[in-house]
Amino acid sequence: MRYISQYPDIIMNKIPVNLGERSYQITIGKNILSQLGDFIIRLTKPCKTLIITDKNVNALYADIVSKGLAAHKFDVKVVSMEPGEEKKTLSTVEVLYDAFFDHGMDRKSLVIALGGGVVGDVAGFAASTFMRGVPFVQVPTSLLAQVDSSVGGKVGVNHPRGKNMIGSFYQPIAVFIDTVTLSTLPRAELLAGMVEVIKYGVIRDASLFDYVEKSLPKILELNDDALKTIISKSCNIKARVVEEDEREAGLRAILNYGHTIGHALEALTEYKKYRHGEAVAIGMAYASKMAVIMGLADETVSMRQISLLKRLGMPTENREIKPDDIINTLYLDKKTLGGRLRFILPTKIGEVIISDKVTEEVIRRTLE
Repeated sequence: MRYISQYPDIIMNKIPVNLGERSYQITIGKNILSQLGDFIIRLTKPCKTLIITDKNVNALYADIVSKGLAAHKFDVKVVSMEPGEEKKTLSTVEVLYDAFFDHGMDRKSLVIALGGGVVGDVAGFAASTFMRGVPFVQVPTSLLAQVDSSVGGKVGVNHPRGKNMIGSFYQPIAVFIDTVTLSTLPRAELLAGMVEVIKYGVIRDASLFDYVEKSLPKILELNDDALKTIISKSCNIKARVVEEDEREAGLRAILNYGHTIGHALEALTEYKKYRHGEAVAIGMAYASKMAVIMGLADETVSMRQISLLKRLGMPTENREIKPDDIINTLYLDKKTLGGRLRFILPTKIGEVIISDKVTEEVIRRTLE
């Protein structure tokens, strides 16, 4: 839905996430950070508010968000994490708990996650567990967070033996996406975030995949209409899937396309070698090859994905980690049920299945 706000320079797309009493709205626009206080005052009364960010984003956007909230009498404090996936740990959450106590937070207080996927996941998990849950708002500033991790209520931290193994389902009360933040995003992060957009095209929307194939230069030039198109389409797909299956009892598993092997690679390299999008790109390439080997998809389904990922400069294979090490790590993935591995496999662009029929032989053939 397209919405013209009271501010003449802000045209927003609004996408509802309908989850009963946990429903909320995703707002996508340009130059909305400065007006965030005006939006949030409509959601909650002025209260103790903790903005959780990282040191990179803090220098860019924390002040403008703080001032907007303070203008509406919110009592604001900013806590800044060190950036990086390796900081997505329980130790970081402990530091956030101390900040909650120091600021006198209670169950009516507000947490704002201002940053990329790591900030959103850690801040959301801290909010979900402090006093058994305080309200939080997602304000994602990276493309990956805007199209994926900020929506749907999955929050958590990593463990040395597995990614996102400690977490919960906890929905935000709102998501605000300002496309301007992508202008300060390092290009490598922008490219890695595009992997999640491609994922949505593969699992649910062939027209989105086609659009990215044809419009990639325009997207990477940060054309405003192109950015709103891919972010809105991605968020809409995720919102509809989450509405059908909030806690991943079935359908929501398709959102993990490429993540099974991707998470294994991240864990095996201690979250230091690959950006999340890079690891998922390899996982998508391998999953598409598995589908071809198993006779589920035509070879062009794999070739189109790999070609598009390579246009982004993404890796599409691993030559350093032994296949047996990857296979052993796969069994630690939280998507494994009853000792059986589950993979999301494409049958065509825009359609995938959830399969527990992938044998170790097929995996090994694919990895080798």
